[in-house]
Amino acid sequence: MLMQPQLLSETLSRVAVGLARLKGMNDTASVPENGYELQFDEWDWEVGVGIYGLIRHAEAVGDKSLMDAIARWYDWQIGRGLPPRQVNSSSPMLPLAVLIDHVDRPDLEELVKDWAEWLMTELARTEDAGFQHVVKERMNDGELWDDTLFMTCLFLARAGQRFGRQDWIEEAFYQFLVHERFLADPVTGLWYHGWTFNGRHNFANAFWARGNSWITVAIPELFSLVKHVPDHLKRHLTYVLQAQVRSLAAHQRDNGMFCTLICDPNSPEETSATAGIAYGILRGIDLGLLDASLKPVARKALKAVLERIDETGIVLEVSDGTPMGHTLDFYRKIPNVPAPYGQALVMLLLVRVMAENDALL
Repeated sequence: MLMQPQLLSETLSRVAVGLARLKGMNDTASVPENGYELQFDEWDWEVGVGIYGLIRHAEAVGDKSLMDAIARWYDWQIGRGLPPRQVNSSSPMLPLAVLIDHVDRPDLEELVKDWAEWLMTELARTEDAGFQHVVKERMNDGELWDDTLFMTCLFLARAGQRFGRQDWIEEAFYQFLVHERFLADPVTGLWYHGWTFNGRHNFANAFWARGNSWITVAIPELFSLVKHVPDHLKRHLTYVLQAQVRSLAAHQRDNGMFCTLICDPNSPEETSATAGIAYGILRGIDLGLLDASLKPVARKALKAVLERIDETGIVLEVSDGTPMGHTLDFYRKIPNVPAPYGQALVMLLLVRVMAENDALL
């Protein structure tokens, strides 16, 4: 497959515009008339992931106006009053912890530090001191979810690096280990969506695709956000990632896509997971965690993802936010919606591919 860098750039810009059109989950509007403005109404995980993809795009192309638009969204949300703190509402803090490197805003720096300290001291914990996956709808008592590492621990690691708080970094490292203990399957290397200490089981034993993509992305991102990862931890997480990606590669569809349930070829294909897995593989290769022989997996996924972006920049075949399922059929029936995280994971992939010019293509 050949694609000119200019066409990739145009596609990336279109996806960024698609993100700006989203006012909510499955709620699109026209493009704002007065320049680029984020319209997503709620401060929660969906837009947190979305802005992380957007800010990495802004960094890659040196777009100050895009940085300013992101800062305006944060000012709008802070001015309205932020929601109660929980795992998912921590997600927008990761891009905010990146934004403070590009704007002179002591108030935002203080918010980052205060939220990180809240995670350390006030977020509910499970047995073994794991971050309990508390969300706005429920406490999820005694539950670990694979989403948590992306939504909270990358932020905690970034904030720790930014402000010289080794205790925050060490806590992020620990959370990767405790989640891996209960969620990573030693047979396949794939990750279960969740674990409950109340009953001690993995719910539906679902190898949910987007949940797995959070891990494929989170491990390389952790190594990128922290300057020094201890050798023993780097070795351990490298083997965890390699085992997961071997299974993912074995279950990729011939058309490049991954299914909502990784091991069930009859479950729906899902674009956000496909983009996240491809991005994570490429970043893993960049960092020496994965072998370059895995590039064809990412290449096939990229082709499939590009075919699922409409003319308005909306990424198609992205499944809705997914609570914990107690049956595998629950995952098969999740509907597709336009969603910020779908836009973001595609943006991360395109930014990474453009950085390599056309070597991948």
